[in-house]
Amino acid sequence: MTEQERLELEAAAFRSLVQHLRSRPDVQNIDMMNLAGFCRNCLSKWFKAAADDIGVAITPDEAREEVYGMPYAEWKTKYQKEASAEQQTAFSKGNK
Repeated sequence: MTEQERLELEAAAFRSLVQHLRSRPDVQNIDMMNLAGFCRNCLSKWFKAAADDIGVAITPDEAREEVYGMPYAEWKTKYQKEASAEQQTAFSKGNK
């Protein structure tokens, strides 16, 4: 496999992951954090960091929109639910 092929495959896998997450707004970020240790916000921060690494100007809000498929505030209004006590406890235990 060439370096270019590897980059193209990684990019395709990332796009598939983002599309999957966009199709599952019912999956809350806190659930993702509790289960996998990352969420949509993490992906947007990694996207921003990668842009910074290669000198591409992108704001944190633009990076979030790349992941969420809409402005973050709009996604929160449409899909984000209040975290339950159980979710918050699990998150607290996982972040110690």
